[in-house]
Amino acid sequence: MGNALRFLYGHCCKPTTSDDPQSLGPHGVSSSTVGLSALAHDLFHFENTSQVPEGLSKHVVSSKKAQANWFRKLVDAWKDAKPPPRTPEEAARLVILTLKGHKKADVEGLLTFYGLPLPHTLVEVTAQPPTSLPHGVKFEMHTLPVDAKAVADGDTVTVYVSTADPRESSVLPRNVHEAALHRSEARSRRNYEEADAFHKQIIDAGYRMIPFENDEILAKKYRIRLRGIDAPESAMPYGKEAKIELTKILQGKSLRVLVYGEDRYQRCVGDIYCNNIFVQEFMLKKGLAWHYTAYDKRPELETWEKEARSKRVGLWASRNPEKPWDWRKNKRGGN
Repeated sequence: MGNALRFLYGHCCKPTTSDDPQSLGPHGVSSSTVGLSALAHDLFHFENTSQVPEGLSKHVVSSKKAQANWFRKLVDAWKDAKPPPRTPEEAARLVILTLKGHKKADVEGLLTFYGLPLPHTLVEVTAQPPTSLPHGVKFEMHTLPVDAKAVADGDTVTVYVSTADPRESSVLPRNVHEAALHRSEARSRRNYEEADAFHKQIIDAGYRMIPFENDEILAKKYRIRLRGIDAPESAMPYGKEAKIELTKILQGKSLRVLVYGEDRYQRCVGDIYCNNIFVQEFMLKKGLAWHYTAYDKRPELETWEKEARSKRVGLWASRNPEKPWDWRKNKRGGN
């Protein structure tokens, strides 16, 4: 069996302990990767037995013989992929490309069987990260990896920036620096009550000690409001979906944030880039946010929203979804 497929199977199907156990799928992985894991498992099984999965025929129109032909092609395609797919979106693209020319009902049925994104929901991001700071940017930050719990909703995330960063070190309050030193010394004496008291001082000042690579980093806390978009509130239709999608793209990643200013809630308003993906473009094309025209007139944001509207993806499945700013206004009026 090919090394690439063996590695993929071992990687995708290895149970994880970082997710909520209730969110784990039948292969012991998170709900966001269970389709990828299941497909990897079935490709592994097919190469050893030449048997396609039971139940697939309920989702496709072609025969078992045709299904076996698909799986042979997919096994070869997966071995040739460099790197192999690591996300449901990447797996869906490989399936679509490999089975190009086959019946649409079969391709979509196969994707549905594994819970992978359908063709019309896949997003191609085009915006490139700027090589120099655009006009209006106050400062740039590079964050530590984002925790899933730090994503508040579809347009707000809490991030931390190491105080080793030159900009942060130049404005680090002396009392915070000293509290971090005292905490470290207290922990070395195993006086954890004293250490926790120093950590509270650090947290109250807007900082935190963040575990990182078997060590701890003193980091500044920032709340980021994604510039130019407005996602549905949590209690609105697609509010939960927007939060889940933003979490999937940000979780565990270090971000590049271009900060333009602050809003009335003391959140930094900025553009976020994650693995060279412009996050606002992604959320708009997914149909999980509006272009916030009251605060941002960029024409590309309008174009990306129109693209999602035309495809009727996400919240645009409804012909007239309620805008979050109207929802908030009505809620304030009701209270």
